[in-house]
Amino acid sequence: MTAERGMPPLVLAVSPCQRALGERIAAGVNGQPLIAPDDIAAPLRDAFGNGRPIIGICATGILLRALAPLLADKHAEPPVIAVSADGAHVVPLLGGHHGANDLARRIAGITGGVAAVTTASDTLFGVALDDPPPGWRLANPQDLKSFVAALMKGAEVFVEGDTPDWLAESALPFTDAPDAAMRIVIAQEPVEPGPQRLVFYPRDLVIGVGMARDAAPEEMIDLVEATMERANLPLQRIAAIGTIAMKADEPALEALSQRLGAPVRLFSTDQLKRVEVPNPSAVVAVEVGTPSVAEAATLLLAGEGGRLLVEKRKNAMATVAVAQRPAPVADPDTLPGRARGALFVVGLGPGDASMRTTQAREALLSATDWVGYGLYLDLAADLAAGKRLHPFPLGAEEERVRHAIRLAGQGRRVALLCSGDAAIYAMASPVFELLSREEENWDDFARRITVEVVPGLTALQTASARAGALIGHDFCAISLSDLLTPWEVIERRLKAAAEGGFVTALYNPKSQRRTTQLERALAIFRAHRPQRTPVIIASNVGRPEEKVRVTTLAEMDTNQVDMLSIVLIGAPNSRFVTANGRPMAFTPRGYGAKRGGKESP
Repeated sequence: MTAERGMPPLVLAVSPCQRALGERIAAGVNGQPLIAPDDIAAPLRDAFGNGRPIIGICATGILLRALAPLLADKHAEPPVIAVSADGAHVVPLLGGHHGANDLARRIAGITGGVAAVTTASDTLFGVALDDPPPGWRLANPQDLKSFVAALMKGAEVFVEGDTPDWLAESALPFTDAPDAAMRIVIAQEPVEPGPQRLVFYPRDLVIGVGMARDAAPEEMIDLVEATMERANLPLQRIAAIGTIAMKADEPALEALSQRLGAPVRLFSTDQLKRVEVPNPSAVVAVEVGTPSVAEAATLLLAGEGGRLLVEKRKNAMATVAVAQRPAPVADPDTLPGRARGALFVVGLGPGDASMRTTQAREALLSATDWVGYGLYLDLAADLAAGKRLHPFPLGAEEERVRHAIRLAGQGRRVALLCSGDAAIYAMASPVFELLSREEENWDDFARRITVEVVPGLTALQTASARAGALIGHDFCAISLSDLLTPWEVIERRLKAAAEGGFVTALYNPKSQRRTTQLERALAIFRAHRPQRTPVIIASNVGRPEEKVRVTTLAEMDTNQVDMLSIVLIGAPNSRFVTANGRPMAFTPRGYGAKRGGKESP
């Protein structure tokens, strides 16, 4: 998973007295405030590794010392900005190639300070040639350094083509001499760049594509590249790709999007079939319900004032058409159609923020919407700035899932929050189950969303670790809730686990309604295990109210168990040990047998 969309800047204030400034900056840049953490380096490195912008209200040395081990490629570094404690000075340190200078100016506007931009082209010429405005692309950033160096030594630059406002308003040393060595080319057709020739393309072209199911990515890419070459159009001008919603999950479409660096926009069959096209197809109409996909999609993307440049071309597996919009596309989210939605089913772990995985944090930060039981949303509140929250009461699992799928079908990036691991007694399974049900009647936008299950640390793992290593050998997990599983089935599984000698984790051991199931489960295990078998009772693991008890199967008190508890029952050969000044429990791996000793089965 990448952090390509919606990753808010991390706004770090190293001192509590900078809270107000940190929160003000975070609100202004849609960032995530982090105020006076105990560990400063870890969140900085985590954010930097995920390509997330960093704004530190601190000395520049703090940021540089924390990030120095990670510095490798300036073309891949996210913006890193230092802000003085009073907000008077805003210094972009890294990531000038990725918008750091513009972000620094935005912050200075919020704080009333000054952006201390040191990038040569920005400082001297008032324009970041390697970071043109949205809607434009520099074809040869590798030549920028030598080009700017020549200008700094006194060379003048001639502009070929229509000069856009952002270039005309700069302080570059322009010349009208057409034989000038240094040139900036504003190109509509492919141009060979070089150390003395920077080439900029407007991103004003859109393409529509159609494809057979499971079309090979290389066939789609080859068709698009050949079509653009034949029309003498550079690939760098392509701003977006349009297609029919039912093809949203095609690997060929994803490969093409990655190859072009262009987002995909999706249209319904009804939208496409209302477009008049030069080359309708009766065969296509029978297959997908509209006589045109490629031409109709590109005309919809081109919008009012757009024009078709290349009519439908095809190979055995795909079709493509090309259109031009009236102006470069500065923000793809403003284009017609929908993005392909994404649903991240996120395991938060047991509750403590430090126990979340990096992948979970990335998914939560990149999502636009969070859906979940209200308590789970609260557990991730430190990352919730700027998110649309959709809380649900306890229960209502299917309603939660339906809501999350519908939101993703609208083109949003949705996080469905779960405690522990998303795939263990949580929401991942219901997501796939509801998507598979024909009676749910999902439209193509919802049916073709991206679904990613993000694992988390489980209560089972955490409880075992808190009290030793009880799951050091074969184990199983059984839920005592009979809301979805008949008790007869649960009881059969309990007996099999007890007879099989598994360490057994009992999830959902008790609730206000279910008060006898745990006693019945213990009776089964007491009939098959030594009475001194270790048992762990863990409540609220990973949360401030955490309580972990180590006892025996014979002495276990069910009154110590509530609906926020998990119970781990050891195997017949599980043992007690005193460590860290208290009793703990573990299950041997069987190394004693390797030395000629005996281990109980």
